[in-house]
Amino acid sequence: MAALKHMLSLGWDEVRETQDRDSMPTLTVALERLHEALEVLKRDCGFETVTLVTAIDHSPSEPRFELIHQLLSIQNNDRLRLRCALRGDHPNAPTCTDLWPGAAYMERECWDMFGIRFDGHENLRRLLMPEAYGHHPLRKEFPHQGIEPDRLYREWERERIQRAEAKTSQEGAGL
Repeated sequence: MAALKHMLSLGWDEVRETQDRDSMPTLTVALERLHEALEVLKRDCGFETVTLVTAIDHSPSEPRFELIHQLLSIQNNDRLRLRCALRGDHPNAPTCTDLWPGAAYMERECWDMFGIRFDGHENLRRLLMPEAYGHHPLRKEFPHQGIEPDRLYREWERERIQRAEAKTSQEGAGL
């Protein structure tokens, strides 16, 4: 694949080819080079679309998280996966929304489910869980049965009903 050859020809020590079970061409890149690598792949290799931004929690191992970007070049009929290791319980990575604005929701989901912050993301907030929820459900330490799910769901439902009633009363008052 031309994109792999191009990336490896840059001479970056922080980029290496790895093999995944599904045979998708894969590069592993250091966090310091992640945004630059994504930029080169878009600009020089024709990857006009990011199709997936997700993560894997390898806890208790370090590096704990692995951030994964999957890219698509329609023009070249190529796909490429980029893996990046993130350390610690409060990982950060650069956003790619400046390159692919459509990645905004994927990064928000990653933040919501894994707690990975994307530096430079203009609207990083919860996507699936309520804003006040203090946990990240796809982390390994999250209990399988949930965290007090009945109490939380009752509270969320009560808030939803109150908002709906307030909206209805405003509409009835002609506001």
